[in-house]
Amino acid sequence: MYKKFTSLLLFLFLINLSGFLKAQIHTFDQIKIDSTIFTQTRNAINKIPTDQFKKFVYKNSSKELPYRLLFPKNYDKNKKYPIIIAFHNSSRIGNDNEKQLEHLTKIWIREEVYNQYNAFVLAPQFNQRSSIYSENPEGILTSKPSDYAHQILELLNEIEKNYTIDKYRIYLIGYSMGASTAQNLMNLRPEKFAAIVSVAAVPDFSNLKAWKNKNIFLIHGQKDTSNPYQGSEELFTKMKNNKKLIFKTFTELTHDNITIPLLLSDEIPKWLFQQHK
Repeated sequence: MYKKFTSLLLFLFLINLSGFLKAQIHTFDQIKIDSTIFTQTRNAINKIPTDQFKKFVYKNSSKELPYRLLFPKNYDKNKKYPIIIAFHNSSRIGNDNEKQLEHLTKIWIREEVYNQYNAFVLAPQFNQRSSIYSENPEGILTSKPSDYAHQILELLNEIEKNYTIDKYRIYLIGYSMGASTAQNLMNLRPEKFAAIVSVAAVPDFSNLKAWKNKNIFLIHGQKDTSNPYQGSEELFTKMKNNKKLIFKTFTELTHDNITIPLLLSDEIPKWLFQQHK
């Protein structure tokens, strides 16, 4: 009788362990950002010169696309490097080839990050919305790609021809509209990308089967009313079988201050550089 009881307990334990190993991770951070921390953090990032990001313009038959490209430290053509594609939010729309270097993109030129995380960083600039929003039948705001998504894929192919890119470590990252754009691209070409960091996105549910085994880091503020937190919650729920998904909720943060805890830490670079296809 004892042996049967022990066997039953072991069986239930293994069932629970199996479920745990298949589960996503949802963490909660209760940090609060006051005006002093907000200003000090932004000022520290704003002081970093952006000259390391070289200026280019990609041209195809239909459009020109300004972009900046950060080269790895001591770039060696005989080595392969990861590439991070960093997408800007809607307030940075334009064609000056400057404004797209928003705060989240500039973390890659913080001296300690640049020295430790050797990679290309591609920062395109869109002169119109790169992701289009609309409500789905359930009343959730969702996103779909604009024509720029295909141009980004063309540009990426061009960069892969010209530079030594590690095809197993192509990463997507963005904030707000930029995060939605990153999700749009993951849905369009999931086989191309190793991982995505999505901060305060409007989600794209169009091809979630393709995300099943992808490395995904969702970040959202629970008090976000611009791009509602509900969208990331729903995305997390729909992807319940993806054990490579991490969802980090900042319970006290809004759309405007969600990036502040990320700017002077190495949380994003450290996580990204652990991911491979």
